[in-house]
Amino acid sequence: MIHYKRFAVVVIIVVFSMSVTAEESDIQSLFSNMDVHGFYEIRSGYRIRKDKYQKDMSIMEQRLQIDMSSYLDWAEFKVKGDTIGDLVEEQADFDLREAYISTSPYDFMDLKIGRQTLTWGTGDLVFINDLFPKDWQSFFLGRDNEYLKAPSDAAKISLFSDLANLDLVYTPQFDSDRFINGERLSYWNSNLRRLAGSDAIQTTRKPDTWFKDDEIAARLYKNINGYEYALYGYRGFWKSPGGQNSRGTRVIFPALNVYGASVRGNVGKGIGNLEFGYYESADDQSGKNGNINNSELRYLVGYSQEIGKDFTAGLQYYIEHMLDYSKHKRSAPSGLARDEDRHLITLRLTKLLMNQNLKCSLFTYFSPSDKDVHFRPNVNYKVNDNLAIEAGANIFFGDYPNTFFGQFQNNTNIYTALRYSF
Repeated sequence: MIHYKRFAVVVIIVVFSMSVTAEESDIQSLFSNMDVHGFYEIRSGYRIRKDKYQKDMSIMEQRLQIDMSSYLDWAEFKVKGDTIGDLVEEQADFDLREAYISTSPYDFMDLKIGRQTLTWGTGDLVFINDLFPKDWQSFFLGRDNEYLKAPSDAAKISLFSDLANLDLVYTPQFDSDRFINGERLSYWNSNLRRLAGSDAIQTTRKPDTWFKDDEIAARLYKNINGYEYALYGYRGFWKSPGGQNSRGTRVIFPALNVYGASVRGNVGKGIGNLEFGYYESADDQSGKNGNINNSELRYLVGYSQEIGKDFTAGLQYYIEHMLDYSKHKRSAPSGLARDEDRHLITLRLTKLLMNQNLKCSLFTYFSPSDKDVHFRPNVNYKVNDNLAIEAGANIFFGDYPNTFFGQFQNNTNIYTALRYSF
């Protein structure tokens, strides 16, 4: 999970930043102000459908997270990492989740440098202008939702003014999604024209040159009369593979520019949101190259409201509209052309019981265009301040094996977890 070269760079940045201004009293203050907490978790899960390309055991791991933070007068320091014993992969691993320095050199500026988890946008488990890395393997295997967000190695500058606020994020080396490649989850392989998994693990050609294959993301936002308005911009690459090389031997990450906007605020008794994004496929703006994703327009409208005591519901409607569709149909291999429009509806239901110690939730994705579904039921019971138990499932249905959720039918799984926090 951890990229060791990047880990070394992050550690060097943190240590160098500390040493530039650190005195002996600063080091003593760091240790005296140290706050340490974390959790120990056991999580297990099994597929409930036979998948000839994957093990029946979908997840079986022990995880110890240590979260350390401290501060000086001029900065905050944080390191958070997970040590994992994975019985499915039969190996131990370490996942550095955060390692950053945060400071406010001026009243109008915040600066955060290092490994950090970043997010913005208005969608609920639907992302348009949030172009920060996601961990789709964790999401579909049944890990906690916090692991859907993968970390970024970046510098973030936040500027504040009465006119508007601006966030700028610079990532010097491309951070891709932790995407589905066949290692733990089966998927539709368009070259083989069948479902595949461990027998056909995708190889990639990932942009990885420092300060050349970089990413820049920006958000300009302001609150006006209780509504948050935002403009977004991104220059980088498709976060999950957006095509393949001409020989079809490797998946690739073509260049991508995104321009978007959103608004969120009170609507009636609930909260509504609108979001838009124009995905400019920079390596194939004409749409003629069948090996690269076409440009797209993406739209989202959402609404959530408390509909009873400790009972909330949220509904979203999302559309992906492919541009230059006629060119895509002509260039796509026979029988593999995508639909011009992909429609997706999501529904979230959440009920709190037993003095809010028991949380029952159901998140549903349904695509009327793809005719596929993903159900995410989950029950979490907080036994006391330290101990929690959890059970849930990832259930997939689809009429066709090549749609986004339909390809995961054999990955349908149930899972349980026990977590002790300290």
